[in-house]
Amino acid sequence: MADLADFEALVPQDHGLVVMTVMGPDGRMRPSVVNAGVIDHPITGSRVVAVVIHGKARKLAHLRARPRASAVLRAGWRWAGVEGTAEIAGPDDPMDGIGPERLKLLLREIFTAGGGTHEDFDEYDRVMAAERRAAVLISPERVFG
Repeated sequence: MADLADFEALVPQDHGLVVMTVMGPDGRMRPSVVNAGVIDHPITGSRVVAVVIHGKARKLAHLRARPRASAVLRAGWRWAGVEGTAEIAGPDDPMDGIGPERLKLLLREIFTAGGGTHEDFDEYDRVMAAERRAAVLISPERVFG
């Protein structure tokens, strides 16, 4: 059985690309490729897998209705996966303790934890706000790989 450190060690090896899976309203799995990183939960401090999702993405609607997700990443023949409860923090999904300024910094933190870099974070912040981007935090209940 793997642990979250095994997952986190693989993140920089392929730009944090993961297959994130959520469940749709018909019970079918809905996989997609996103960038992810491992960060401290902004409220509890526990380690979580985090992604930034476009505000209009169907994933967010699915997660609001069924707040569970999995994320699997690989580097060569090594891989790790996480499954757990998902929380959303965003302009359309307020989270206690996360105001607009903290959300802006949280989205940056997730982006950089997944290997992202940006020359102009003011522009990054503007785009994230315009697209109503949200942070999705997956609390690992099971780590495998």
